[in-house]
Amino acid sequence: MTREEKSIAIENLTAQLAGTNIIYVSDISGLDAETTSNLRRACFKAGIKLEVVKNTLLAKAMEASDNDYGDLPSVLTGNSAILIADVANAPGKVIKEFRKKAAKPILKGAFINSEIYIGDEQLDALATIKSKEELIGEIIGLLQSPAQRIISALQNQFAGEETEA
Repeated sequence: MTREEKSIAIENLTAQLAGTNIIYVSDISGLDAETTSNLRRACFKAGIKLEVVKNTLLAKAMEASDNDYGDLPSVLTGNSAILIADVANAPGKVIKEFRKKAAKPILKGAFINSEIYIGDEQLDALATIKSKEELIGEIIGLLQSPAQRIISALQNQFAGEETEA
């Protein structure tokens, strides 16, 4: 790669990093072509962008980014691929599901809404993070529950008054 090509690649990576708050870094080395294709297909179905990257270029893009990636650049060894998503738990779920059939991908680390997660042992926690939509749904359900009980009690009250009359 020429210096100019590297500069362009770093700019592109920096732009990708700026456009998201959810990035997983994983190791997909050793996967054969068919398995890699299946992983890409699973990522695509889940709305995740999977891209194999050079560690030095990704580290420079992280450094140039406005986000603070903390210790995440320290995991950039060996082969690395980034998974970029809009839903925080989507890459974790895809990796976890994929690992039922294969030993990889291995989670190196993740950056989710300014939080840093390092190591494959974080995969279970990341896969169970609730999405924004799930949290909003739960909150709405909790808020509706007392109101529904009051309405039900009032309806029962009025039904009792009608039978007495």
